Amino acid sequence: MSGERFSAGQDGARTMMGDSVDMPATTGTDTADPAAVTGRDRVGMPPVRAVDHWVQYAVDRLDLDPRDADWMRNRLLEYAQAHPGVFEGDVLEDDAVMGLLSAPPSRVQDTFAAIEDVDGSMAAMRWFYRYGVSNGYVKQARLARNVRFEGSGLVVTINKAKPEFADTHAAALANSVDGSYAQCTICHANEGLASRGKRTLRTVPVTLGGEAWFWQFSPYGYFREHGICVNRTHVPMHVDRMAFVRLLDFVDRFPGYFLGCNAALPRIGGSILSHDHYQGGGGILPMQRAVALHALRVPDAVVETLDWPASAVRVVSRSREAVVDTCERIRAAWTAYADPALGVEPVGPDGEPQSSLAPSARITERGYEMNIVLRNNAVSETYPLGVFHAHPEYFFVKREGIGLIEAQGLFILPARLERQLGQLEDVLAAGGPLSRELSAFALAAEEVRDAMGGNGGPGPAEADRARVRALVRDEIASICRRILGNIAVFPDEPALYDFLVGALR
Repeated sequence: MSGERFSAGQDGARTMMGDSVDMPATTGTDTADPAAVTGRDRVGMPPVRAVDHWVQYAVDRLDLDPRDADWMRNRLLEYAQAHPGVFEGDVLEDDAVMGLLSAPPSRVQDTFAAIEDVDGSMAAMRWFYRYGVSNGYVKQARLARNVRFEGSGLVVTINKAKPEFADTHAAALANSVDGSYAQCTICHANEGLASRGKRTLRTVPVTLGGEAWFWQFSPYGYFREHGICVNRTHVPMHVDRMAFVRLLDFVDRFPGYFLGCNAALPRIGGSILSHDHYQGGGGILPMQRAVALHALRVPDAVVETLDWPASAVRVVSRSREAVVDTCERIRAAWTAYADPALGVEPVGPDGEPQSSLAPSARITERGYEMNIVLRNNAVSETYPLGVFHAHPEYFFVKREGIGLIEAQGLFILPARLERQLGQLEDVLAAGGPLSRELSAFALAAEEVRDAMGGNGGPGPAEADRARVRALVRDEIASICRRILGNIAVFPDEPALYDFLVGALR
């Protein structure tokens, strides 16, 4: 192993495989949300005409064989008799109707396989995504209404559909399925399950590490073509050597996507720990574009520390085996590492592991890249929700755990912030005091006022309000970056570099 230092950007060129994470979810006019042209404008249409319209829609977009048109029409008329008024609303939002119109899973999978055989895996994936938009499972119109902006090298979104949970226990309860034969909300048994509103859910099989997994797109995706890859067997999440193998298996088959894994521990590993799954898609997360600061050379691979507020490294090689071997050496060293001065212990007082990592894989012109964030879920009296968690002064922005996507630079903030930030902008533009509801935003208000020159008094209305909004969004992005600093397990990049030297010796 050898170490070398180089300036930002040297040996660090990145290939933009697909659009950046902040790109819209559409990839062309044929992916536009059909609600915009065939849903709401059909409100009030007589049932027979509406049924005819949706039958033709299914032929055009949902792979309905024209020979089945009369059969489908009769099914819809029967359903309309039992559910009066169903075709007077926005049909695309009706899971039951769209479930009837959608092709069965076997036909979807056969079409996917046929496209992959002729045009390649990415063409098949993009067809599958368009199918999910067309049958209403991917809520593209709702996604377009989310607030989204950039700042401090991050992408920040306010997701109007995502509930906010006070702790990991509440998040786990929200993903429980009491009374259902599906063991959790992401089990394959959910495909077509009416009680979970999954009649339109469709999946395609994927083999990872020689095991049966499946891919499905997220209805409320955080970035372009966001989806999850789920183990067909309901087993707990874990990060080990085979996790690296599976991630690389996926990007080998779908080189235009990345795939990543949460850290698989409470508070730092996402809201569903009971079922092994990964997530990824066509976006590029900000950390994946971060420049390298230092490099360590090991046999057939380069390990880079990154210019990133969290403790992050990147393993690069044209050899799959070298990437897997190097990542496993880092994982083994980190999960055994202890530094009481930093508050890092590999095992907690209850005997449970505390250290893990969150990797994500993609293919670039450099070969395979595995971006890794080192994580630890220790708690203390000062930080009962996590030592390496958002600090309490930032809870007004983000209280929930920081998972893979946010650790790599795409923040998903709660819906309440759209209203609260609007109120904060009003106060700052008028130069008035904060209300009781906004008292938690005192830090942000003070920093924005400083950026405004110490006052927020009225000026030219439109220009002043636009400037205030820009400053408020810059402030929120800055706080998100500070939160990433909170989750860093090493105080600075040199300390991370020293750890890697020992791990890879």
